[in-house]
Amino acid sequence: MSPAAVARLVAVSALALSAAAAPTTTISAAPDAGSETADAFPPTGTAVNSSLFPPESEVGFPGPTPTGLEPAAAQTAPAYPYNEGDANQFPLINPQPHGSDAESNFDISKYWGNLSPWYSLRSADYGLPDADPLIPHGCDITQLHLLYRHGARYPTSDAAPQTFAQKVANATETGFAVSGELAFLGNWTYKLGAELLTPFGRSQNFLLGVAYRQLYGQLLNNFTEAGTLPVFRTQSQDRMVKTAENFAAGFFGVPEYLDQVNIEILVENSTVNNSGAPYEVCPNSNIKARGSIGSTVAAQFANNAFNATIARLQPQVSGINFTSTDAIAMLQLCSYETHALGYSAFCDLFSQEDFLNYEYYYDLSFYYNNGPGSPVAAAQGKGFLDEFLARFTGKYPQANSALNETFDNTSTYFPLNQSIYADATHEVVVLDTLTAFNLTALFDGPPLSAKGNRGQNSFVASKIVPFATHFTTQILSCPAYQPTKQIRFIVNDAVIPISHYPGCPEDPNGLCSFDNVVSVLQNRSSEIDFNYDCFANYTAAPGMDYNGRAPRS
Repeated sequence: MSPAAVARLVAVSALALSAAAAPTTTISAAPDAGSETADAFPPTGTAVNSSLFPPESEVGFPGPTPTGLEPAAAQTAPAYPYNEGDANQFPLINPQPHGSDAESNFDISKYWGNLSPWYSLRSADYGLPDADPLIPHGCDITQLHLLYRHGARYPTSDAAPQTFAQKVANATETGFAVSGELAFLGNWTYKLGAELLTPFGRSQNFLLGVAYRQLYGQLLNNFTEAGTLPVFRTQSQDRMVKTAENFAAGFFGVPEYLDQVNIEILVENSTVNNSGAPYEVCPNSNIKARGSIGSTVAAQFANNAFNATIARLQPQVSGINFTSTDAIAMLQLCSYETHALGYSAFCDLFSQEDFLNYEYYYDLSFYYNNGPGSPVAAAQGKGFLDEFLARFTGKYPQANSALNETFDNTSTYFPLNQSIYADATHEVVVLDTLTAFNLTALFDGPPLSAKGNRGQNSFVASKIVPFATHFTTQILSCPAYQPTKQIRFIVNDAVIPISHYPGCPEDPNGLCSFDNVVSVLQNRSSEIDFNYDCFANYTAAPGMDYNGRAPRS
């Protein structure tokens, strides 16, 4: 090596050593770090001036307006429009995990549990490699039942993200400084509201409505022939009302949805029965040793799941001692800020292993709170199970669950002859309902281990209970089958096998005789004791598959 080359090497080495030895800049946090901030639109005292800006009906001159044939893509399309790739999360930005290389394509948003945006699953993942949501060849769809969750929202009131923000705000009063990866915290403020749908969340429900009009629009012809309008249902919380309205806007159009569908709003509180909010009238759902064992076991798992990341971040902050609760809160801020603001700096702090553990934290919570590991899940899902059975059989349901008999005993509010039903609810209730329907393929394997993910169970929370998750029931006429009336169930575009139902054969399309399935589900409903599971004194524990029912011994 030439003297010049040696000199250059020495110079470069010295520069590298100097850079490595340079101290990381520590930043004193701003006085308002962690404080809550919000905007308010529209401005107070403003209103649309319809006299200066008249609506279409007054302006006139609409041009030609002939309608075309209703779409029926589920019946006629050669392929199914799966919701996958970037389309399911546009326009959100998801960075790669901390420590990833340039070739990484790990999608962090698929590991956020119930805070993930929904994406299409595949029937093959549940044992039906040849099935898809398109109507099987030779069959015709006659009725559709949809149970769906609201889209992305702000955190619930006083949830972990807000608590973490207050912890940051408190630290500014005693001395709070940050450096390195946490430098952004020095000027970070809490920008999230509470409970309401985010713009992205509104789009999820709107696009779900668009999709179902494209897939099943021809079923509206039944309403035209009968001279009636559909009744779609939801709950009274603001986000639930807006969920149903956004779905209806996508399905019927704007402003057409205002006079083409009746949206029934059921009160959600502890004084009123409501199949869409059964936890309000099921006291055991909130008891740690019964309906909330999932929350406890998930917190225990989290205690040591993020130790490496906490150890990496702690030297970069003074004035705060990070805990596992803070790690979950910051991961939730990653999810919530991305949904609400389009991007979150918190996402950059966590590794791929962290996101995998974050997902499993939710897997544990939902499996044991609202899945087969819960002693109250089937009881809480019994309301929708009985309402579906009522619509299947044309007979009003009995009042032995959380359903509201006052509304469910009249054709005005609970019609029994619709070709399309759409009920909006919460993710916990969707999972309760899937448990009540005994769709065991969703939970195939041993109970989830509290010690860590062994990869032995098919249940993954982000697949089954994400934002805008939906459970679809197709009722079909299939002349090639005997009997010809068939039924099948679909969760987020995956056909779920029901060959474990007595009398249901293995079928490549997940089909089974309608009458047989109704009989199986009626037996299932009769086995679920709402009063015992929701009110009795018993103790449940993690590590058990209760099939959603309370233990008796």
